Amino acid sequence: MNLNSLQNDRAAGVLVTLAAGDALGAGYEFGPALPDSTPVSMKGGGPFGFAPAEWTDDTSMAIVIAESLLEAAGDGRGLDERTKGAMAQAWSEWARGAKDVGVQTSSVLGRARQAAATSGRSAITAADAYAASKQGHLSSGRSGGNGSLMRTAPLALAFLGAAPEALRDAALEVSALTHFDPEAGEACALWCLAIRLAVLTGELDIRTGLEILPEDRAAVWTGRIEAAEAKFPRDFTRNGWVVEAFQAAWSAITTTAGAASGPAHLRAALEAAVRGGNDTDTVAAIAGGLLGAAYGYTAVPFEWRRRLHGWPGYTACDLQRLALQLARGKGRTEGSWPDLPVFDNSAYISPTRTDVVEHPLDSGVLLGGAPALSRTDYDAVVSLSRVGTAETHVDPADHASFWLLDEAHAEANAHLDFVLQEAAAAVALFRSEGKRVLLHCVRMESRTPTVAALYGALITGMAPEEALDKVREVLPNANPNRGFRQALRGLAQDRQ
Repeated sequence: MNLNSLQNDRAAGVLVTLAAGDALGAGYEFGPALPDSTPVSMKGGGPFGFAPAEWTDDTSMAIVIAESLLEAAGDGRGLDERTKGAMAQAWSEWARGAKDVGVQTSSVLGRARQAAATSGRSAITAADAYAASKQGHLSSGRSGGNGSLMRTAPLALAFLGAAPEALRDAALEVSALTHFDPEAGEACALWCLAIRLAVLTGELDIRTGLEILPEDRAAVWTGRIEAAEAKFPRDFTRNGWVVEAFQAAWSAITTTAGAASGPAHLRAALEAAVRGGNDTDTVAAIAGGLLGAAYGYTAVPFEWRRRLHGWPGYTACDLQRLALQLARGKGRTEGSWPDLPVFDNSAYISPTRTDVVEHPLDSGVLLGGAPALSRTDYDAVVSLSRVGTAETHVDPADHASFWLLDEAHAEANAHLDFVLQEAAAAVALFRSEGKRVLLHCVRMESRTPTVAALYGALITGMAPEEALDKVREVLPNANPNRGFRQALRGLAQDRQ
Protein backbone atom coordinates (compact mmCIF):
# COMPACT_ATOMS: atom_id res chain seq x y z
CA MET A 1 0.00 0.00 0.00
CA ASN A 2 1.24 3.50 -0.82
CA LEU A 3 1.48 5.51 2.39
CA ASN A 4 2.34 9.14 2.95
CA SER A 5 5.19 10.15 5.23
CA LEU A 6 3.09 10.43 8.38
CA GLN A 7 1.43 7.08 7.72
CA ASN A 8 4.84 5.50 7.19
CA ASP A 9 5.96 6.96 10.50
CA ARG A 10 2.92 5.49 12.23
CA ALA A 11 3.35 2.12 10.54
CA ALA A 12 6.98 2.00 11.69
CA GLY A 13 5.83 2.86 15.19
CA VAL A 14 3.65 -0.22 15.56
CA LEU A 15 6.34 -2.84 16.06
CA VAL A 16 8.87 -0.53 17.70
CA THR A 17 6.41 0.65 20.34
CA LEU A 18 5.07 -2.85 20.88
CA ALA A 19 8.62 -3.96 21.62
CA ALA A 20 9.31 -0.91 23.78
CA GLY A 21 6.28 -1.67 25.94
CA ASP A 22 7.30 -5.31 26.11
CA ALA A 23 10.85 -4.51 27.21
CA LEU A 24 9.59 -1.86 29.63
CA GLY A 25 7.35 -4.39 31.36
CA ALA A 26 9.77 -7.34 31.33
CA GLY A 27 11.45 -6.43 34.60
CA TYR A 28 8.14 -6.06 36.46
CA GLU A 29 6.34 -9.18 35.21
CA PHE A 30 4.16 -10.95 37.79
CA GLY A 31 4.89 -8.18 40.27
CA PRO A 32 2.32 -6.15 42.19
CA ALA A 33 0.65 -2.97 41.05
CA LEU A 34 2.85 0.07 41.65
CA PRO A 35 2.01 3.60 42.85
CA ASP A 36 1.62 6.20 40.13
CA SER A 37 4.79 7.95 41.28
CA THR A 38 7.01 4.87 40.88
CA PRO A 39 9.59 5.32 38.10
CA VAL A 40 9.46 2.69 35.35
CA SER A 41 12.48 1.75 33.23
CA MET A 42 13.76 -0.94 30.90
CA LYS A 43 15.72 -2.44 33.76
CA GLY A 44 15.51 -6.07 32.64
CA GLY A 45 15.53 -8.94 35.07
CA GLY A 46 12.14 -10.19 36.16
CA PRO A 47 11.32 -13.87 36.63
CA PHE A 48 12.98 -14.89 33.36
CA GLY A 49 16.17 -12.85 33.63
CA PHE A 50 15.83 -10.64 30.56
CA ALA A 51 18.63 -8.20 29.81
CA PRO A 52 17.92 -4.47 30.12
CA ALA A 53 15.91 -3.30 27.06
CA GLU A 54 15.36 -6.89 25.86
CA TRP A 55 11.92 -7.80 24.59
CA THR A 56 10.17 -11.02 25.53
CA ASP A 57 7.94 -13.62 23.88
CA ASP A 58 5.32 -10.99 22.99
CA THR A 59 7.54 -9.30 20.40
CA SER A 60 9.29 -12.50 19.33
CA MET A 61 5.99 -14.12 18.36
CA ALA A 62 4.88 -10.93 16.60
CA ILE A 63 8.09 -10.97 14.56
CA VAL A 64 7.27 -14.49 13.38
CA ILE A 65 3.88 -13.30 12.13
CA ALA A 66 5.48 -10.34 10.35
CA GLU A 67 8.23 -12.43 8.74
CA SER A 68 5.77 -15.10 7.58
CA LEU A 69 3.46 -12.52 6.04
CA LEU A 70 6.41 -10.85 4.30
CA GLU A 71 7.49 -14.13 2.75
CA ALA A 72 3.94 -14.78 1.59
CA ALA A 73 3.61 -11.31 0.07
CA GLY A 74 6.90 -11.79 -1.77
CA ASP A 75 5.48 -14.96 -3.32
CA GLY A 76 2.26 -13.23 -4.27
CA ARG A 77 0.35 -15.09 -1.58
CA GLY A 78 -1.61 -13.99 1.45
CA LEU A 79 -2.67 -15.59 4.69
CA ASP A 80 -3.09 -19.09 3.28
CA GLU A 81 -2.54 -22.45 4.97
CA ARG A 82 1.11 -22.40 3.99
CA THR A 83 1.62 -19.01 5.64
CA LYS A 84 -0.16 -20.03 8.83
CA GLY A 85 1.80 -23.26 8.89
CA ALA A 86 5.03 -21.28 8.57
CA MET A 87 4.00 -19.22 11.60
CA ALA A 88 3.28 -22.31 13.67
CA GLN A 89 6.53 -24.00 12.69
CA ALA A 90 8.60 -20.86 13.36
CA TRP A 91 6.98 -20.47 16.77
CA SER A 92 7.78 -24.09 17.50
CA GLU A 93 11.45 -23.63 16.60
CA TRP A 94 11.68 -20.39 18.56
CA ALA A 95 10.06 -21.92 21.63
CA ARG A 96 12.73 -24.58 22.00
CA GLY A 97 15.29 -22.02 23.13
CA ALA A 98 13.13 -19.14 24.38
CA LYS A 99 13.48 -17.83 27.92
CA ASP A 100 9.73 -17.57 28.29
CA VAL A 101 6.86 -19.22 26.44
CA GLY A 102 3.27 -18.89 27.63
CA VAL A 103 1.83 -22.05 29.18
CA GLN A 104 -1.07 -22.29 26.74
CA THR A 105 1.07 -21.56 23.69
CA SER A 106 3.73 -24.05 24.80
CA SER A 107 1.11 -26.76 25.33
CA VAL A 108 -0.46 -26.26 21.91
CA LEU A 109 2.89 -26.24 20.11
CA GLY A 110 3.92 -29.39 21.96
CA ARG A 111 0.73 -31.19 20.91
CA ALA A 112 1.21 -30.02 17.33
CA ARG A 113 4.81 -31.29 17.25
CA GLN A 114 3.66 -34.65 18.57
CA ALA A 115 0.97 -34.90 15.88
CA ALA A 116 3.49 -34.07 13.17
CA ALA A 117 5.97 -36.65 14.51
CA THR A 118 3.26 -39.30 14.61
CA SER A 119 2.63 -38.61 10.93
CA GLY A 120 6.33 -38.85 10.15
CA ARG A 121 6.82 -35.13 9.60
CA SER A 122 9.41 -32.81 11.12
CA ALA A 123 7.44 -29.62 10.52
CA ILE A 124 4.04 -28.82 11.90
CA THR A 125 1.25 -27.52 9.71
CA ALA A 126 -1.58 -25.10 10.30
CA ALA A 127 -3.91 -28.09 10.56
CA ASP A 128 -1.71 -29.55 13.31
CA ALA A 129 -1.85 -26.28 15.22
CA TYR A 130 -5.61 -25.87 14.86
CA ALA A 131 -6.24 -29.43 15.98
CA ALA A 132 -3.91 -29.05 18.96
CA SER A 133 -5.52 -25.72 19.87
CA LYS A 134 -8.99 -27.27 19.87
CA GLN A 135 -7.82 -30.34 21.76
CA GLY A 136 -6.23 -28.19 24.44
CA HIS A 137 -9.45 -26.20 24.82
CA LEU A 138 -11.60 -29.30 25.10
CA SER A 139 -9.31 -30.94 27.62
CA SER A 140 -9.00 -27.92 29.92
CA GLY A 141 -12.25 -26.12 29.23
CA ARG A 142 -10.52 -22.82 28.59
CA SER A 143 -8.08 -21.29 26.12
CA GLY A 144 -8.57 -17.58 26.57
CA GLY A 145 -5.06 -16.54 27.57
CA ASN A 146 -3.63 -13.24 26.32
CA GLY A 147 -0.94 -14.88 24.16
CA SER A 148 -2.60 -14.30 20.80
CA LEU A 149 -3.54 -10.68 21.51
CA MET A 150 0.03 -9.77 22.49
CA ARG A 151 1.38 -10.78 19.07
CA THR A 152 -1.44 -9.69 16.78
CA ALA A 153 -0.32 -6.19 15.69
CA PRO A 154 1.59 -7.19 12.49
CA LEU A 155 -1.66 -8.39 10.92
CA ALA A 156 -2.98 -4.84 10.95
CA LEU A 157 0.04 -3.68 8.95
CA ALA A 158 -0.32 -6.46 6.41
CA PHE A 159 -4.01 -5.69 5.90
CA LEU A 160 -3.90 -1.88 5.81
CA GLY A 161 -5.32 -1.76 2.31
CA ALA A 162 -7.84 -4.58 2.76
CA ALA A 163 -11.45 -4.41 3.79
CA PRO A 164 -12.01 -4.38 7.56
CA GLU A 165 -13.79 -7.70 7.30
CA ALA A 166 -10.69 -9.31 5.78
CA LEU A 167 -8.55 -8.10 8.68
CA ARG A 168 -11.14 -9.32 11.17
CA ASP A 169 -11.11 -12.79 9.63
CA ALA A 170 -7.31 -12.89 9.51
CA ALA A 171 -7.08 -11.96 13.18
CA LEU A 172 -9.54 -14.71 14.10
CA GLU A 173 -7.59 -17.29 12.08
CA VAL A 174 -4.15 -16.45 13.45
CA SER A 175 -5.42 -16.26 17.01
CA ALA A 176 -7.00 -19.71 16.72
CA LEU A 177 -3.66 -21.31 15.80
CA THR A 178 -2.93 -21.43 19.53
CA HIS A 179 -6.00 -19.92 21.23
CA PHE A 180 -9.22 -21.76 20.37
CA ASP A 181 -11.41 -19.52 22.52
CA PRO A 182 -13.35 -17.23 20.15
CA GLU A 183 -13.06 -14.37 22.66
CA ALA A 184 -9.33 -14.34 22.09
CA GLY A 185 -9.98 -13.99 18.37
CA GLU A 186 -12.50 -11.20 18.90
CA ALA A 187 -10.02 -9.29 21.06
CA CYS A 188 -7.38 -9.64 18.34
CA ALA A 189 -9.83 -8.48 15.67
CA LEU A 190 -10.87 -5.39 17.61
CA TRP A 191 -7.28 -4.47 18.46
CA CYS A 192 -6.05 -5.00 14.88
CA LEU A 193 -8.86 -2.91 13.45
CA ALA A 194 -8.01 -0.11 15.88
CA ILE A 195 -4.34 -0.29 14.84
CA ARG A 196 -5.32 -0.17 11.17
CA LEU A 197 -7.43 2.95 11.74
CA ALA A 198 -4.68 4.60 13.79
CA VAL A 199 -2.00 4.03 11.13
CA LEU A 200 -4.23 5.39 8.38
CA THR A 201 -5.71 8.37 10.27
CA GLY A 202 -3.85 8.90 13.56
CA GLU A 203 -7.09 8.29 15.51
CA LEU A 204 -7.31 6.18 18.68
CA ASP A 205 -10.68 4.40 18.53
CA ILE A 206 -11.06 0.90 19.92
CA ARG A 207 -14.74 0.84 18.91
CA THR A 208 -14.07 1.01 15.19
CA GLY A 209 -14.40 -2.76 14.76
CA LEU A 210 -17.56 -3.28 16.79
CA GLU A 211 -19.80 -2.80 13.77
CA ILE A 212 -18.43 -5.87 12.04
CA LEU A 213 -18.86 -8.19 15.00
CA PRO A 214 -22.17 -10.00 15.48
CA GLU A 215 -24.59 -7.71 17.29
CA ASP A 216 -24.66 -9.72 20.50
CA ARG A 217 -20.86 -9.93 20.66
CA ALA A 218 -20.51 -6.22 19.91
CA ALA A 219 -22.75 -5.52 22.90
CA VAL A 220 -20.57 -7.66 25.16
CA TRP A 221 -17.38 -5.90 24.06
CA THR A 222 -19.00 -2.47 24.34
CA GLY A 223 -19.65 -3.16 28.01
CA ARG A 224 -16.07 -4.34 28.50
CA ILE A 225 -14.66 -1.24 26.80
CA GLU A 226 -16.82 1.03 28.95
CA ALA A 227 -15.58 -0.79 32.06
CA ALA A 228 -11.99 -0.30 30.93
CA GLU A 229 -12.56 3.43 30.53
CA ALA A 230 -14.07 3.69 34.00
CA LYS A 231 -11.25 1.87 35.80
CA PHE A 232 -7.46 1.83 36.01
CA PRO A 233 -5.02 -0.84 34.75
CA ARG A 234 -4.39 -2.08 38.30
CA ASP A 235 -8.10 -2.92 38.60
CA PHE A 236 -7.73 -5.71 36.02
CA THR A 237 -5.85 -8.16 38.19
CA ARG A 238 -6.56 -11.18 35.97
CA ASN A 239 -4.75 -9.71 32.99
CA GLY A 240 -3.38 -13.09 31.95
CA TRP A 241 -6.92 -13.58 30.58
CA VAL A 242 -7.31 -12.02 27.17
CA VAL A 243 -10.36 -9.95 28.15
CA GLU A 244 -8.69 -8.28 31.11
CA ALA A 245 -5.43 -7.84 29.21
CA PHE A 246 -7.44 -6.02 26.52
CA GLN A 247 -9.18 -3.92 29.17
CA ALA A 248 -5.98 -3.12 31.06
CA ALA A 249 -4.24 -1.99 27.88
CA TRP A 250 -7.14 0.21 26.80
CA SER A 251 -7.47 1.57 30.34
CA ALA A 252 -3.78 2.51 30.31
CA ILE A 253 -4.36 4.44 27.09
CA THR A 254 -7.59 6.18 28.02
CA THR A 255 -6.88 7.06 31.65
CA THR A 256 -3.69 8.90 30.67
CA ALA A 257 -5.08 10.67 27.61
CA GLY A 258 -6.48 13.66 29.48
CA ALA A 259 -3.18 14.72 30.97
CA ALA A 260 -0.90 14.17 27.98
CA SER A 261 -0.85 13.98 24.19
CA GLY A 262 1.49 12.77 21.47
CA PRO A 263 4.85 11.44 22.71
CA ALA A 264 4.01 12.36 26.30
CA HIS A 265 0.83 10.28 26.11
CA LEU A 266 2.71 7.35 24.60
CA ARG A 267 5.14 7.36 27.51
CA ALA A 268 2.50 7.90 30.18
CA ALA A 269 0.26 5.13 28.85
CA LEU A 270 3.03 2.53 28.63
CA GLU A 271 4.25 3.39 32.11
CA ALA A 272 0.67 3.12 33.40
CA ALA A 273 0.34 -0.29 31.76
CA VAL A 274 3.45 -1.49 33.59
CA ARG A 275 2.37 -0.01 36.91
CA GLY A 276 -0.84 -2.03 36.65
CA GLY A 277 1.13 -5.10 37.72
CA ASN A 278 0.90 -8.83 37.00
CA ASP A 279 1.43 -9.58 33.26
CA THR A 280 3.13 -6.25 32.75
CA ASP A 281 5.13 -6.97 29.60
CA THR A 282 2.11 -8.28 27.74
CA VAL A 283 -0.28 -5.49 28.72
CA ALA A 284 2.33 -2.87 27.80
CA ALA A 285 3.12 -4.65 24.51
CA ILE A 286 -0.57 -4.73 23.58
CA ALA A 287 -0.95 -1.04 24.42
CA GLY A 288 2.29 -0.25 22.60
CA GLY A 289 1.14 -1.64 19.29
CA LEU A 290 -1.84 0.70 19.25
CA LEU A 291 -0.02 3.72 20.68
CA GLY A 292 2.73 3.34 18.07
CA ALA A 293 0.10 3.19 15.35
CA ALA A 294 -1.43 6.45 16.55
CA TYR A 295 1.71 8.45 17.33
CA GLY A 296 4.44 6.85 15.23
CA TYR A 297 8.08 5.93 15.45
CA THR A 298 8.98 9.57 16.05
CA ALA A 299 7.07 9.56 19.35
CA VAL A 300 9.19 6.79 20.90
CA PRO A 301 11.89 8.26 23.16
CA PHE A 302 15.44 7.62 21.96
CA GLU A 303 16.36 6.35 25.42
CA TRP A 304 13.91 3.48 24.81
CA ARG A 305 14.91 2.85 21.22
CA ARG A 306 18.64 3.02 21.82
CA ARG A 307 19.33 -0.45 23.20
CA LEU A 308 16.03 -2.14 22.39
CA HIS A 309 16.80 -5.70 21.25
CA GLY A 310 15.73 -9.31 21.31
CA TRP A 311 15.18 -12.52 19.41
CA PRO A 312 16.27 -13.15 16.67
CA GLY A 313 19.08 -10.63 17.20
CA TYR A 314 17.05 -7.62 16.04
CA THR A 315 17.17 -3.98 17.16
CA ALA A 316 14.66 -1.15 16.91
CA CYS A 317 15.93 -0.34 13.41
CA ASP A 318 15.18 -3.90 12.29
CA LEU A 319 11.63 -3.62 13.64
CA GLN A 320 11.19 -0.32 11.85
CA ARG A 321 12.35 -1.89 8.60
CA LEU A 322 10.14 -4.93 9.09
CA ALA A 323 7.05 -2.83 9.78
CA LEU A 324 7.55 -0.59 6.75
CA GLN A 325 8.01 -3.55 4.43
CA LEU A 326 4.94 -5.25 5.85
CA ALA A 327 2.81 -2.14 5.43
CA ARG A 328 3.81 -1.79 1.78
CA GLY A 329 2.57 -5.27 1.00
CA LYS A 330 5.24 -6.17 -1.57
CA GLY A 331 7.31 -8.56 0.50
CA ARG A 332 10.94 -7.92 1.27
CA THR A 333 12.25 -4.87 -0.52
CA GLU A 334 16.01 -5.32 -0.56
CA GLY A 335 17.58 -2.51 -2.54
CA SER A 336 15.08 0.17 -1.57
CA TRP A 337 14.79 2.13 1.63
CA PRO A 338 14.72 1.11 4.43
CA ASP A 339 16.43 -2.10 3.31
CA LEU A 340 19.50 -0.98 1.39
CA PRO A 341 23.12 -0.65 2.48
CA VAL A 342 23.67 2.94 1.32
CA PHE A 343 21.00 5.57 0.76
CA ASP A 344 21.69 7.40 -2.49
CA ASN A 345 21.76 11.15 -1.92
CA SER A 346 23.69 11.90 -5.11
CA ALA A 347 20.74 13.79 -6.57
CA TYR A 348 21.08 16.32 -3.76
CA ILE A 349 24.81 16.46 -3.06
CA SER A 350 28.07 15.07 -4.37
CA PRO A 351 28.75 11.74 -2.62
CA THR A 352 32.45 12.60 -2.58
CA ARG A 353 31.90 15.64 -0.36
CA THR A 354 32.86 14.33 3.07
CA ASP A 355 33.95 17.60 4.67
CA VAL A 356 32.78 18.41 8.17
CA VAL A 357 33.14 21.35 10.53
CA GLU A 358 33.39 21.40 14.28
CA HIS A 359 30.45 22.72 16.26
CA PRO A 360 31.41 26.27 17.29
CA LEU A 361 30.37 25.63 20.89
CA ASP A 362 31.71 22.07 21.23
CA SER A 363 34.64 20.79 19.17
CA GLY A 364 33.63 17.23 20.03
CA VAL A 365 30.63 17.52 17.70
CA LEU A 366 31.16 17.34 13.95
CA LEU A 367 28.58 18.87 11.62
CA GLY A 368 28.32 17.28 8.20
CA GLY A 369 26.25 16.04 5.31
CA ALA A 370 25.34 12.45 4.50
CA PRO A 371 28.66 11.66 2.72
CA ALA A 372 30.48 12.33 5.99
CA LEU A 373 29.22 8.97 7.23
CA SER A 374 32.10 7.39 5.31
CA ARG A 375 34.60 9.04 7.66
CA THR A 376 36.01 7.16 10.62
CA ASP A 377 36.84 9.99 13.04
CA TYR A 378 33.64 9.80 15.09
CA ASP A 379 32.30 7.44 17.77
CA ALA A 380 28.57 8.15 17.58
CA VAL A 381 26.12 9.43 14.97
CA VAL A 382 22.92 11.46 15.12
CA SER A 383 21.16 11.12 11.74
CA LEU A 384 18.49 13.59 10.69
CA SER A 385 17.98 12.08 7.25
CA ARG A 386 17.59 8.60 5.83
CA VAL A 387 20.61 6.31 6.00
CA GLY A 388 21.36 2.85 4.73
CA THR A 389 22.05 -0.21 6.84
CA ALA A 390 25.84 -0.18 6.27
CA GLU A 391 26.77 3.50 6.10
CA THR A 392 28.35 3.89 9.51
CA HIS A 393 30.96 1.99 11.48
CA VAL A 394 29.54 2.61 14.96
CA ASP A 395 27.62 0.21 17.19
CA PRO A 396 23.83 0.43 16.61
CA ALA A 397 23.41 1.72 20.16
CA ASP A 398 25.59 4.68 19.24
CA HIS A 399 23.53 5.62 16.20
CA ALA A 400 20.52 7.83 16.91
CA SER A 401 18.28 8.06 13.84
CA PHE A 402 15.41 10.54 13.65
CA TRP A 403 12.50 10.80 11.22
CA LEU A 404 12.77 14.42 10.05
CA LEU A 405 11.84 15.90 6.69
CA ASP A 406 13.28 19.21 5.49
CA GLU A 407 9.84 20.64 4.78
CA ALA A 408 8.29 23.74 6.29
CA HIS A 409 4.56 23.03 6.34
CA ALA A 410 3.09 22.01 9.69
CA GLU A 411 1.94 18.57 8.55
CA ALA A 412 5.36 17.49 7.25
CA ASN A 413 6.80 16.26 10.54
CA ALA A 414 4.99 14.60 13.38
CA HIS A 415 5.88 15.96 16.83
CA LEU A 416 8.47 18.36 15.39
CA ASP A 417 9.39 20.04 18.69
CA PHE A 418 9.79 16.66 20.40
CA VAL A 419 11.96 15.23 17.63
CA LEU A 420 14.24 18.27 17.51
CA GLN A 421 14.72 18.20 21.27
CA GLU A 422 15.29 14.44 21.27
CA ALA A 423 17.96 14.82 18.59
CA ALA A 424 19.76 17.55 20.54
CA ALA A 425 19.49 15.48 23.71
CA ALA A 426 20.99 12.48 21.88
CA VAL A 427 24.03 14.57 20.96
CA ALA A 428 24.34 15.62 24.60
CA LEU A 429 23.99 12.03 25.79
CA PHE A 430 26.74 10.75 23.52
CA ARG A 431 29.00 13.64 24.52
CA SER A 432 28.40 12.87 28.21
CA GLU A 433 29.77 9.41 27.47
CA GLY A 434 32.94 10.92 26.01
CA LYS A 435 32.06 10.16 22.40
CA ARG A 436 32.95 12.28 19.39
CA VAL A 437 29.64 12.82 17.58
CA LEU A 438 28.78 13.27 13.92
CA LEU A 439 25.55 15.26 13.54
CA HIS A 440 24.35 15.15 9.96
CA CYS A 441 21.52 15.46 7.47
CA VAL A 442 21.96 15.45 3.69
CA ARG A 443 23.51 18.87 2.93
CA MET A 444 23.98 20.33 6.44
CA GLU A 445 21.90 23.36 5.46
CA SER A 446 18.59 23.04 7.32
CA ARG A 447 18.15 20.07 9.65
CA THR A 448 21.75 19.91 10.91
CA PRO A 449 22.07 23.61 11.84
CA THR A 450 18.65 23.52 13.53
CA VAL A 451 19.60 20.67 15.85
CA ALA A 452 23.12 22.05 16.25
CA ALA A 453 21.57 25.31 17.47
CA LEU A 454 19.36 23.48 19.95
CA TYR A 455 22.34 21.52 21.22
CA GLY A 456 24.34 24.71 21.58
CA ALA A 457 21.51 26.28 23.54
CA LEU A 458 21.26 23.17 25.71
CA ILE A 459 24.90 23.23 26.79
CA THR A 460 25.34 26.99 27.12
CA GLY A 461 21.96 28.32 28.19
CA MET A 462 21.86 30.83 25.33
CA ALA A 463 18.76 31.25 23.20
CA PRO A 464 18.42 28.79 20.27
CA GLU A 465 18.45 31.60 17.69
CA GLU A 466 21.57 33.04 19.26
CA ALA A 467 23.18 29.59 19.06
CA LEU A 468 22.08 29.40 15.42
CA ASP A 469 24.03 32.58 14.70
CA LYS A 470 27.10 30.87 16.14
CA VAL A 471 26.48 27.82 13.93
CA ARG A 472 26.22 30.06 10.87
CA GLU A 473 29.76 31.24 11.54
CA VAL A 474 31.04 27.77 10.59
CA LEU A 475 28.18 26.83 8.25
CA PRO A 476 27.64 29.97 6.14
CA ASN A 477 25.10 28.14 3.95
CA ALA A 478 22.96 27.23 6.97
CA ASN A 479 19.35 28.18 6.24
CA PRO A 480 16.81 26.27 8.34
CA ASN A 481 13.41 26.22 6.70
CA ARG A 482 10.60 28.41 7.98
CA GLY A 483 9.04 25.61 10.01
CA PHE A 484 12.29 24.81 11.77
CA ARG A 485 12.95 28.48 12.56
CA GLN A 486 9.47 28.78 13.99
CA ALA A 487 10.12 25.71 16.12
CA LEU A 488 13.34 27.27 17.44
CA ARG A 489 11.46 30.41 18.43
CA GLY A 490 8.74 28.39 20.12
CA LEU A 491 11.22 26.28 22.05
CA ALA A 492 13.00 29.46 23.16
CA GLN A 493 9.73 30.79 24.58
CA ASP A 494 9.13 27.47 26.38
CA ARG A 495 12.51 27.88 28.10
CA GLN A 496 11.63 31.32 29.47
